[in-house]
Amino acid sequence: MDITERKRAEEQIQEQLQTLSALYAGAQRLTESLDLEEVAKQVTRTCVEVFKVRLAWLGRANPDGSVKPLSWFPEETAYLREISVRWDDTPEGQGPTGRAIRSGFPQIIEDIAGDPRFAPWRETALQAGLSTSAAFPLISRGETFGALNLYSDQPGFFSPERLEMFQAFAHQAAAALENTRLFEETHRRLAHITALRNIDMAITGSLDLRVTFNVALDEIVNQLKIDAASILRLDPYTQTLEYAAGRGFRTRAIEQSRLRLGEGHAGRAALERRIVHIPNLLETGRDFLRADLLKGEGFMTYFAAPLIAKGRVLGVLEIFHRSPLEGNDEWLNFLETLAGQTAIAIDNTRLFYDLERANVSLLQAYDATIEGWSRALDLRDKETEGHTQRVTELTLRLAREMGISDEELIHLRRGALLHDIGKMGIPDHILLKPGPLTEEEWEIMRKHPQYAYEMLSPIEYLRPALDIPYCHHEKWDGTGYPRGLKGEQIPLAARIFAVVDVWDALTSDRPYRGAWPKEKALEYIREQSGKHFDPKVVELFLEIANQIQDT
Repeated sequence: MDITERKRAEEQIQEQLQTLSALYAGAQRLTESLDLEEVAKQVTRTCVEVFKVRLAWLGRANPDGSVKPLSWFPEETAYLREISVRWDDTPEGQGPTGRAIRSGFPQIIEDIAGDPRFAPWRETALQAGLSTSAAFPLISRGETFGALNLYSDQPGFFSPERLEMFQAFAHQAAAALENTRLFEETHRRLAHITALRNIDMAITGSLDLRVTFNVALDEIVNQLKIDAASILRLDPYTQTLEYAAGRGFRTRAIEQSRLRLGEGHAGRAALERRIVHIPNLLETGRDFLRADLLKGEGFMTYFAAPLIAKGRVLGVLEIFHRSPLEGNDEWLNFLETLAGQTAIAIDNTRLFYDLERANVSLLQAYDATIEGWSRALDLRDKETEGHTQRVTELTLRLAREMGISDEELIHLRRGALLHDIGKMGIPDHILLKPGPLTEEEWEIMRKHPQYAYEMLSPIEYLRPALDIPYCHHEKWDGTGYPRGLKGEQIPLAARIFAVVDVWDALTSDRPYRGAWPKEKALEYIREQSGKHFDPKVVELFLEIANQIQDT
């Protein structure tokens, strides 16, 4: 029997099984990692070790028309170091790799020695012992990643059967590479979001720019994969960029940076409000202006991004790298975002300190106004000249002894200064009357705490200081005015002030009587404990009476 056909069919089946087995093994390898470079290595290694090509390399198609080799096998080959490949319409883009990427179809060179399309790389390929080649586009989800390039030293190696197998494997490789690209892109974007979040937390958690700059620079260096970065702040008065913070420098030369607006690359970035990119500082070092920095650091690539917030230039973010660095659109966009976050940090701090200075100035103006009012009252009522300042100081001293907080002391001081502000509503013939007041005049005089309330309560700023002006004539036993409050119904500030006010009145000379001796005044205050005054306040006042008298 003639079994030739059967044997041939069996051999074809066996070859198909081997092909399927090889494809399956290759697919298994490609699923072992989500690292782009590792997957690319597996692709080229599989083509050589499993599919028996002589050389394999995988190139990624960049937007600028270049093809960047991601992996090659055998790794010791010198072929790729001696050639340049593109996928655009340049002469270097007319080879099988460029045509495969542009067309989306495999490109075969049956004879490297004679095919004119391979002319730019012929001599190098022949010296490496290569005779035929094929390029397979790597396409997944409608996107072309790059090309898988295979070479053999056997003429006719790329038979129709092998081409079909390699094309199937190229589809598997494209899918694996696209998955790893998406994974890395997702991971990178998550890292970017985390970096921005860390900077946000630094901005909101601290108003110390040194802390914020340290966090920002750490994220900038780590996320942009650069060697060093610095922040220059713009002094709005001198229009000068000055060093504020840096990271990754070998020397301290960067700390001497001081550039006028428009001067040097950083000054130009600030003046023109755009990113300035210098691919090779070694060629343009004279324009950099900071020769000492270049000499000691060995930088090659430089970026300067203006720090702009609310339309104002606040400084410049400088990026340094010691090797070539071409940032793609995503990299540049993230650089702009980081620069924007840094600018926000500077602006927030500036706004806070400006607001703080404004608040301090406003508080000083308020307090100066209050003191002016109190002096005006003393000048109007010459009998009590100097009284307001004395009782204010003494009230604060007694209040501290009673444990009143610093925040409350601020309001207490204002209240003491304004304790008689209501007398502004008392007619001069009553207020300045040299003799005793009639009952009708006393009735008018007793209205001055109510007048104080009506004058001060509409002023929100002074509302917390109302206790003394409104209540310092109330008495512990409820016989005071204007409301007849009793005991602890009377605010503590007013109870403290009442003792001090009476003490100063008794121990000061008045036209209608001389100052009382210290012992007589103390005896009166002791006798009025539980009647006019809070007993606890009197007790503490008596303990420090000698110190008060001495001062």
